[in-house]
Amino acid sequence: MKSDFFKYQAQTSPYPLAIEISHAKGSYIYDIHGKKYLDFVAGVSANSLGHNHPKVSEAIKNQVDTYTHVMVYGEFIQQPQVDLCKVLASTLPENLSSVYITNSGTEATEGALKLAKRVTNRSEIIAAKNSYHGNTQGSMSVSGVEKQNSAFRPLVPGIKFIEFNNEIDIAKITHKTAAVILETIQGGAGFIEPKNGYLTKVKQRCIEVGALLILDEIQTGIGRTGTFWGFENYNVTPDIIITGKGLGGGMPIGTFIASYEHMSLLQDNPKLGHISTFAGHPVIAAAANATVKEILEKNLVSESLRKEKIIRKHLQHPAIKEIRGKGLMLAAMVDSAELASKIILKCLDKGLILFFLLFEGKAMRITPPLTISDEELAKGCAIIIETIEEFV
Repeated sequence: MKSDFFKYQAQTSPYPLAIEISHAKGSYIYDIHGKKYLDFVAGVSANSLGHNHPKVSEAIKNQVDTYTHVMVYGEFIQQPQVDLCKVLASTLPENLSSVYITNSGTEATEGALKLAKRVTNRSEIIAAKNSYHGNTQGSMSVSGVEKQNSAFRPLVPGIKFIEFNNEIDIAKITHKTAAVILETIQGGAGFIEPKNGYLTKVKQRCIEVGALLILDEIQTGIGRTGTFWGFENYNVTPDIIITGKGLGGGMPIGTFIASYEHMSLLQDNPKLGHISTFAGHPVIAAAANATVKEILEKNLVSESLRKEKIIRKHLQHPAIKEIRGKGLMLAAMVDSAELASKIILKCLDKGLILFFLLFEGKAMRITPPLTISDEELAKGCAIIIETIEEFV
């Protein structure tokens, strides 16, 4: 399988981890040799309920037996789609009631950007330096790392960048701006939280100039940061929300969410202003419904804060300079990218999956399933500390 993987499957990096997967369950992934790995990454924040969760698996199987794809998105009324839109709206302020389901987070970004231009009749988008919103052309255009973008230019024009948490830069939002798009917590840059009411100040400036605030909740949403939506931690309500990753319980999905008034503009002038064949696929919508229901019913939202305390308690070592983030979206910071890489790869040898962040080499990603047990957290942290001792 490994030789075929490298021969036939397009690669995303020169050195993939290349574990040959047999199966996965709960907080563990198993390779074809029978070795088990404690998963501290959860498919990069996607497996909110761990692997092969019975409620998610049951929902998938039941829907497969009922029907799969029947029509392009938005034409037929399908119960899984309606249920998902309704439950997401129930977690949000009343004005954020219209949900457009997509196939992925980057597609949700594309839809949100189109909607903002349609609402405002403006074309300028302001994004943050060191941001990441996806890898399609529009999403790349608002992702603020030139090293990633330069090989693919020209990208979408009319994008300007500001520095996250820099209040002086807020003045760059003007009457020409259609929208400001920000991650609620900057992910690839190193799990950087907004400070000093930064998001509130950005929203106020948007109100002043008639621009929209888009918050990317692809990682911070769906209970990972101690509230169902990450923005609830920072006293701000966006005009458009982007979701993905953890919403599907391991299945591919995204959404962008706005007011009914705004979203209805995609229906006409032109008609079919935003369309997708497989968006809202009923099997995936059923999985997302089961995921959200389980997170809410089992109080996994507040559990993520309690489990954060366990991680911080057990990950105390002079080599760990800082633990950034909130809830179960954490990054342990060390002095160098070289040391972080050594620790991550050695932990993998010992049966613990950690991972890198896109643009911050000194970080070790810790984003386990929301369902991970206290004992599993302590076990994983002990492996990290033991491994650090081997290198410092």
